[in-house]
Amino acid sequence: MIDLYTWATPNGRKISILLEEINTPYLVHPVNIIENEQFSDEFSRIAPSNKIPAIIDRDNGQSIFESGAIMIYLAKKYNQFLSQKHYWQIMEWLIFQLSQVGPVLGQAHQFLYYHPNQSEFVENKYIEYTKRIYQTLNERLKDSEYLGVEYSIADIATWPWIARFERHRINISDYPEVLNWYKLIRERPAVIKGYNVVGKKENIPI
Repeated sequence: MIDLYTWATPNGRKISILLEEINTPYLVHPVNIIENEQFSDEFSRIAPSNKIPAIIDRDNGQSIFESGAIMIYLAKKYNQFLSQKHYWQIMEWLIFQLSQVGPVLGQAHQFLYYHPNQSEFVENKYIEYTKRIYQTLNERLKDSEYLGVEYSIADIATWPWIARFERHRINISDYPEVLNWYKLIRERPAVIKGYNVVGKKENIPI
């Protein structure tokens, strides 16, 4: 059994989706980041960074924080979605998500969606950064159905961020390979089930 400490964000969703894909039992512990519950003493002991998600593996008492570490841990433990054949392609695109997709699009959410009209310079900067992310993904997906050749933790990590394309002021149709990939993953039963495990229920875009 996995204890999952999470909230309804792209980083939170990628772990619940992975757990659904693996088809292993897990228990959701909501950590309401709007109410600053991530700074509680209890959660701080599990996640010193005070960021969701985090897990505790009841099989061995192992606690893991940081979404990338959690994904690698779960993929290795259950031997799923991190094939040896395409290991380095998967890792490249997982790290791309962790180093660029998440940080850049996370900032885009702040300046383009939550706090718009604060700075034309900053908004234009993040619109251009965001377009670069989408173009990079689009070029990759011209050559491969999935980011890591086969469906993997790289796709599971990236997809929930692209699911917020409306917040990015992006016309996703301008990136047809990304759109096809997005729709393909959107239809997976585990993705649908793992999308809304905590917080206010939201429709998956498109």
